[in-house]
Amino acid sequence: MVKVSSGDIVAILRRFELADDATVPRYIEHIRIIHPSTHNTLVAFRFNKHHFYILFDDTAEDDTNYVLGQIRTDKQDVLGEVAKNPKDSTTTYAMPFKGKDTYLFEVISGKKRLDTVLAERYPATSRSTWQKHIKAEHVSVNGNVQTSPKYDVTDADTLAVAIPDAADFSAQELPILYIDDNVIVVNKPNGVLTHAKGALNDEFTVAEFFRRYTTFGLDTNRPGIVHRLDRDTSGVIIGARNAETATLLQKQFSERTTKKMYIAILDGTLKEPAAKIDLPIGRNPAEPSTFRVDAKGKSAITHYKVLAVNAAKSLVELRPVTGRTHQLRVHMQYLHAPIAGDRVYGKPADRLYLHAAELEITIPISDRRVFKAPVPSEFTNKFPNVSL
Repeated sequence: MVKVSSGDIVAILRRFELADDATVPRYIEHIRIIHPSTHNTLVAFRFNKHHFYILFDDTAEDDTNYVLGQIRTDKQDVLGEVAKNPKDSTTTYAMPFKGKDTYLFEVISGKKRLDTVLAERYPATSRSTWQKHIKAEHVSVNGNVQTSPKYDVTDADTLAVAIPDAADFSAQELPILYIDDNVIVVNKPNGVLTHAKGALNDEFTVAEFFRRYTTFGLDTNRPGIVHRLDRDTSGVIIGARNAETATLLQKQFSERTTKKMYIAILDGTLKEPAAKIDLPIGRNPAEPSTFRVDAKGKSAITHYKVLAVNAAKSLVELRPVTGRTHQLRVHMQYLHAPIAGDRVYGKPADRLYLHAAELEITIPISDRRVFKAPVPSEFTNKFPNVSL
C-alpha cells in the first residue's frame, strides 16, 4: 500500500506540468484513498475546480484501458482521459514517483444542462427560449418530461421536443377606432397584453391582432407595435402598418411630441384640484419588477385634474409628459391616492381603473390627429353625473 499526502499530489501534478512552483498542498481538496487491488493504490482529489485520479500501479504497463478500468472501480461511469507524460518523447503515460509508476487521470464531466444541450443542437432558438419550452413541458428526456432547464443530460440520453402548434387567434377581434394604409388604432380592452412577454405566445395580444394588418416586425413577437399599455390598462393604442410609419411614430414617442390623456379613478382624494407632479421614478431594488419615486431615478412628469369626487374616490384626468414604466400608478400612490384596482401599488378590485382615453399624434402624411377611446361603463357607472 502507498501512503499519499497532499504534498505528494502537488509534486506529481508539477511533474505532469499541471501545477507550478506556486502550487501548495492546501490547493488540493477532497482527497480519497481507494485500493482497487492488493498491488495498487488509487487517489481521488480535486484541484483547480477539476476532479482527478492518480493511480499507483507498477503492473499497468502503460495500458490506458487498464488504467481506466482501475479508476472505474471507484466510479463506474466516469469519463475523462489519462494524461501523457510530458517528460517522455515516446508518448508514454507512466510517471515514475518514489519508485512507483503513477498515472494521472483528469475527469471530464459528460453531463450538461438540458437548456445548454438544446441550444447547441438547435442554434436558431436561443437558450432563454429553450428554458421557456422546458418549463412549459415541451421537452422530455428518455421518455420523461423534464421541467427544469438545469437538468443534467449526457450524450447517451434521448431528447425529444414536442412544441405545440402556434395558437390560432384568427377569430379574435379588437375594436378598430381608425385604419388607413399606414396606421391602425384600436381600443385595447382591460386584460389584454400589448405583446407577448417572450418567445412563447399562448394568448391573444394586440400585436397578434396587428399581425394581420402590418408588414412591420412580422419576424418578432411585436408586429406593428410602437408603444404599449400595461395589461390591465384599457384604451387607445396605435400600430404601424409598415416600417416607414413605425420610424415616424416611434420618434414621436421618444421625443415626447405625442400627447396622451388618461381617465382614472383613485382610491382617495387629492389636496389640489389640479397640479403638476414632477417626481423622478426608479426601479425598486426590494422588488425589481416594481418602481418607486426615487431621487436618483429618471425624470417623470404628470399633470392631473380632478373631475369629480364621490365619497372616498376621485375621478381624475391624467396627462403624462414622460412615459416611464408604471408612471401614473407610482405617482398616484405617492400622493396617497392609488389608482383603484391597482394590485401592485394599491388595492385589488374588479379591474384597474386606468383608461387611455386620448392620443394625439402625427400620422403620415403630416396629419395631426386625436384618437379617442370611449370611457368604459365601469367608470361612468361610478360617476353617473359626470359627462365623459
